[in-house]
Amino acid sequence: MTGLSAFDLTSKVAIVTGASSGIGEATARLLAERGASVVLAARREEAIASLAEEIASAGGTASYIRTDVSDAGEVAAMVAHAVENHGRLDIAVNNAGIGTQIHSILDLPDDYWDQVQATNLKGDFLCIKHQARAMLAAGHGGAIINVGSVNTFLGCPGAAAYCASKAGQLALTTSASAELAAQGIRVNLVCPGVIDTPMHDEIKANLGAEAFEGMKAQTHQRRIGTPIEIARAIAFLASDEASFITGTTLTADGGFHLTL
Repeated sequence: MTGLSAFDLTSKVAIVTGASSGIGEATARLLAERGASVVLAARREEAIASLAEEIASAGGTASYIRTDVSDAGEVAAMVAHAVENHGRLDIAVNNAGIGTQIHSILDLPDDYWDQVQATNLKGDFLCIKHQARAMLAAGHGGAIINVGSVNTFLGCPGAAAYCASKAGQLALTTSASAELAAQGIRVNLVCPGVIDTPMHDEIKANLGAEAFEGMKAQTHQRRIGTPIEIARAIAFLASDEASFITGTTLTADGGFHLTL
């Protein structure tokens, strides 16, 4: 197998959560370009419906289903949609996430804490559970890629809820890998740094331009990353090129975490 064919995802079926914009959208487009049939999942149904049309117009295969990953019933329906409409599930990218508000831990609202954990951490748990069940029921393995953050490792003033949820993803990923790898399901975590997405536009607005520019200056490459750069890392972990990689973290942040 050549390096190029190893990245060919033809005949694979992938779910991408948080596919309505940013990293999720870029990942869905890239997986479709490489031949996968892609299920687009997000709460913004109009956005994923439009993206599905664009992928189809470009010669790819995509369907969509509105999904709130914090809701167990909706996650189960998402996975059932993939199997019923595309025949199987091989790749799952758990990218949906929230957490742009800035609150001192002294006045962090309880309901906001609960909301962030429900989407970022419980959401990944629910997705892994139902995705792995579908993969095992079909008698084959698969690749699950969770999307974390540099805040998986780094605390940040005003972002305790977000950072805690992202740190929890690390333990969840390694635990799932330890349990599922022997059954052929690889589970990995991609941790992006400062990426040019709508979510980071909100963070920039909340932090202020000066603080945000300081984050860029702390990055070894002195720039903000792009969604497609993270999508390529995700696609690598989804491919046969990463067949002996599981339970690990790929930190795609331009060196940001190394400067702190």
